[in-house]
Amino acid sequence: GVISNVSQISAIGHRIVHGGEYFTTSVLVDDSVMEDLRKCIDLAPLHTVPHITGIEACAQVIKNTPQVLVFDTTFHQTMPKKAYIYALPYEYYTKYHLRRYGAHGTSHKYVSQRALALMGKENPEGTKIITCHLGNGSSISAIKGGKVIDTSMGFTPLEGVIMGSRCGSIDPAIIPFIMERENIPASEMCNWLNKKCGFLGVSGVSSDLREISAAIEEGNARAKLAHDILCYQIKKYVGAYAAAMNGLDCVVFTAGIGENNPQIRYDSLSDMDYLGIEIDKAKNEQKNACEISSDNSKVKVFVIPTNEELVIAMDTQSIVSNLY
Repeated sequence: GVISNVSQISAIGHRIVHGGEYFTTSVLVDDSVMEDLRKCIDLAPLHTVPHITGIEACAQVIKNTPQVLVFDTTFHQTMPKKAYIYALPYEYYTKYHLRRYGAHGTSHKYVSQRALALMGKENPEGTKIITCHLGNGSSISAIKGGKVIDTSMGFTPLEGVIMGSRCGSIDPAIIPFIMERENIPASEMCNWLNKKCGFLGVSGVSSDLREISAAIEEGNARAKLAHDILCYQIKKYVGAYAAAMNGLDCVVFTAGIGENNPQIRYDSLSDMDYLGIEIDKAKNEQKNACEISSDNSKVKVFVIPTNEELVIAMDTQSIVSNLY
């Protein structure tokens, strides 16, 4: 084993899905932090309650050991108000904190910093990076000068591109339309949008893109449609975020799909020569590929394995080291 006794654990880092507007950085656990974390339950009830259970259990089992919370949302807290406010009555923002929060922040942070290193940039100032975290859940972020200016996931991880079983962004009027005709109560609709849609809903095959890719090889047209929807949506986000940043230095693919599906990468960025993006097909097909852009490409394209655990460990070490 890694350790022989729990007494060898000198600090504990927790990944927390949602920090709302209460947390803009990773934090050391204390009573006030736990009080604010409980205020986030309504923002992510399926995740926050188990988070709290885990933190309290660690406090009981490994007493007097410092604990650090690392949030999926904090890296996105640099977004300007024009990017995170929804066009709803403003009182719903002030009363219920309805706004864009984003997710996968630790992943976007890690791979964007690795991209800077690969480009030989010691300082992020002036850089323009788009990071594509593509997995069963997917999100895309625009990072300008090392800070997020926009991201595809919203108030919850349901918004954005098509995902394994999540619908991504749709016309809101579709929801009451379906509820009325299919007799789906409000209590079940959120579960339906999260677990019955996306790749699974479109393809009818699976929420797993590996199984969808196998179905495409067998000639399944709906599986191919699910693939094409994802690639088309990625292309639109890249174009939109390049416009928002007034340029683009590099695009990063990461996570299960981003790291392992060369066809998704190629189809997403093909026919984007107006932006100066050119994929090298041979590099893209290589296992453990890193830079997959051609020598002539004005925009670098990288495949960078994410390491969210390392970000959590580093933040935990940094915060705990200040205690001694």
